[in-house]
Amino acid sequence: MRRVLVVDDDDGIRDFVTSALSEEGYAVDEAADGAEALAHASSWDPDLILLDMRMPVMDGWEFARTYRDKPGKHAPIVIVTAALDVAKDAREIGADGFLAKPFQLDDLLRLVDQHTRSN
Repeated sequence: MRRVLVVDDDDGIRDFVTSALSEEGYAVDEAADGAEALAHASSWDPDLILLDMRMPVMDGWEFARTYRDKPGKHAPIVIVTAALDVAKDAREIGADGFLAKPFQLDDLLRLVDQHTRSN
């Protein structure tokens, strides 16, 4: 079963994405900020991380930097954010993909499938 870590401080978005991915057969874990996501990623070993960029405690930039500095295997990171220039944010952190909010469910599912298929 492919594992996806959903990192977003918006409870509604996190719940929606978690529910949609669970219905599609993914194992899903979730975190409300980057610090919580680091703890989950190290113990749960996701196949993909869906990452919001602007969050309290630890934002997406700091999460990506800290996560990639840790030794071992690293899951692809796809940013999901409402930023004006989501492509720029993706380049800044070396993300494997991006999806702008608001998004269509089909686009999310296609992106998740694409990035977890090879793992």
